[in-house]
Amino acid sequence: MMQKRAALEWKKVSRNTIKKDCTQVYDIERKKLMAQLKNINKISVTTDLWRSTNQKIEYMVLTGHFVDSCWKLQKRILSFVHLPPPHRGVEIADNLYKCMKDWGIENKVFTISVDNASNNDVAIRILADTFSRNKKLLCGGKLFHVRCCAHILNLMVQDGLSRIAYIIEDIHESVLFINYNEVRLRAFSEIVQQLQLPHRKLVLECKTRWNSTYAMLSAAIKFKEAFPRYQDQEPRYTCCPSNEDWNMVEKVCTIIQVFDSATRIISGSEYPTSNLFLNEVYRIKVLLDKIHGDETEEPFINDMVDAMKTKFDKYWGECNLLMAIAAILDPRCKMTVIEYCFPKMYSKEEAREKIKKVRDALYELYDEYVVDMYSDISTQSEQIIDNTNHRSGVQEASGWSEFIQHGCHICEDMSTPFDALEWWRTSALKYRILSKMARDILVIPISTVASEATFSARGRVIDTYRALLNVDTVQTLICGGDWCRSLHGVKRKNKSEKKPLEIMLPNS
Repeated sequence: MMQKRAALEWKKVSRNTIKKDCTQVYDIERKKLMAQLKNINKISVTTDLWRSTNQKIEYMVLTGHFVDSCWKLQKRILSFVHLPPPHRGVEIADNLYKCMKDWGIENKVFTISVDNASNNDVAIRILADTFSRNKKLLCGGKLFHVRCCAHILNLMVQDGLSRIAYIIEDIHESVLFINYNEVRLRAFSEIVQQLQLPHRKLVLECKTRWNSTYAMLSAAIKFKEAFPRYQDQEPRYTCCPSNEDWNMVEKVCTIIQVFDSATRIISGSEYPTSNLFLNEVYRIKVLLDKIHGDETEEPFINDMVDAMKTKFDKYWGECNLLMAIAAILDPRCKMTVIEYCFPKMYSKEEAREKIKKVRDALYELYDEYVVDMYSDISTQSEQIIDNTNHRSGVQEASGWSEFIQHGCHICEDMSTPFDALEWWRTSALKYRILSKMARDILVIPISTVASEATFSARGRVIDTYRALLNVDTVQTLICGGDWCRSLHGVKRKNKSEKKPLEIMLPNS
């Protein structure tokens, strides 16, 4: 009635019409994407599982990453399908292959990025065997299985934070207590102003995300002088951390900050991340080794670092070919980057062996691209390691500054982000084969964050009011929405993603 009075031409739209329109958009955009993928030689994919609490069923998402004809990095949700139980590696592999075949990319898949669950290991092993029967996997399949680096960093950090779990709980309860009502917030704010502290924000963690725990700790440290004062005024406040506790938190945050920075960098999906991976792993390795060898460090820090090093050695003790080759194909670094990093990460003998291993794999991969490009003619090999210094910008972050000092690359403008794909696009005529290699390698996602981000739509699509949605309709809405956003350049806002609560202190 309100709509008709406001606009006489308004007509009610039924749910069937809305569903029909959504399905029509899905079908049109799917055909467009199918046509685009036909012109793509190689595609890297990420996948992950999610259980809908409202529908009580499991979904599997498949996300494709590729470089288009304009050398722009593209990401598309290809499938969002129901995965019936059991969720063993065999079932995951069968469903993944079915999704790839539906899109006609089963012979174009270069790598698959997954988390470190054991059923994923089985699934990737089955898929690698299946693909190798139809085509030759590049580099003998050494690059096919990509473990989610963000997940590995998460495991390492969780081991570290577990050492101060009781302190984290006290700080969590402290922030919760102060944020209980306006009276407590104002009382705490007055103390902050009396102490002339410049900071005005507390953070309450989301306990399922370690980076929000880090945000809470790093914010609370700034008010460590205010908490004891508040305890003197409020007898019901009984969870105030001690001075020793705050010292422990400061030391832990110094370590965790490096992991937080690395996670932010390698979790991007709008820029290449594989070439940034070695840089972050190197920085973490050097940090852990430095603390591990410091006999003056406190015992609890040594215990924490020991636990982190165990996880590090489990996943990155062996040379990761992908992170090394991708770093070399970053024109700012080339072979110099591993010649600098590996001796600091491994023993002298190990470093020599691993550099040779990377060099052999790099040439093996290059030779396969030569055969692929010129299958019927012989061709002279381009020089992989070009000693010419190419002047370029540098991406502002983490460990690049140390690489600059070593001379791994020369940059003209430190403030301008460097686009490795753009560099290879402009050099494609000069390095015809290497540019194709770089295009395929740099697009490889080293985390499953792109697939995990899809599940942030669960609160909007499969909420309590839509728990009976058909699984095909769910796929239509999830995929169709992603394609339309990509078409119109709209960035999704993850409103339902769990984030730490920021608490602004009121003015007196």
